[in-house]
Amino acid sequence: MGVSEYPDEVRTHTALHILKGAVVRVLGEGAMWTASVYAEGRHGRLTVQFDRKPTDEEVRAIEELANAKVAEDLRIEVKVLPREVAERTYGNVIYDLFPVPQHIKELYIVIVYDKDGSIWNINACNKQHLPSARYIGRIKVGKVRFRQTKKLLEIPFDIEP
Repeated sequence: MGVSEYPDEVRTHTALHILKGAVVRVLGEGAMWTASVYAEGRHGRLTVQFDRKPTDEEVRAIEELANAKVAEDLRIEVKVLPREVAERTYGNVIYDLFPVPQHIKELYIVIVYDKDGSIWNINACNKQHLPSARYIGRIKVGKVRFRQTKKLLEIPFDIEP
C-alpha cells in the first residue's frame, strides 16, 4: 500500500508519535509530557509541557529527525493489554498529562520501534495507526508557540503529500 491508501487522519495521528519521539530527543526529558494532541485531515498539533521556547535550530532539528525516522520506516505495533499489566510493564511513560479514566481496564499501547529495536515512542492511545512510518509522508513543522504562563509548547505540523 502507498501513502495515499491510508486515511489522512490515520497518517497524521501516527505522525504525532514520530514527532513526539523527535521532540524528546532534541529538547530532552523535560519535554516528555504531552498536554494535548490534535489531528484532523493532514494537520496536527502536539502540545507538550516545557519550560522555554525552542530555538529555530531546535525546531529545524525536530523536523529533520522526525522525517529521518519516517524515511527509516520505523515499525509500529499496537498491543492491547490489561491496564495493570501495561502499567507494570512500561510504567507511567505510557500516559500523558490528561488522565485515562479509571474505569478503562484495557489499554491500547502504541509502540514505535527505532531501527535498533529500542522504543522510539510509547503511548496509551486508542486511535487507529499505520503499521509503519513510511506511510506518513513528510512532516512539515509550522510556527511553534510557547505559552509561558502555562509552560506549554505547541508544535503544529502538516503531513505532505
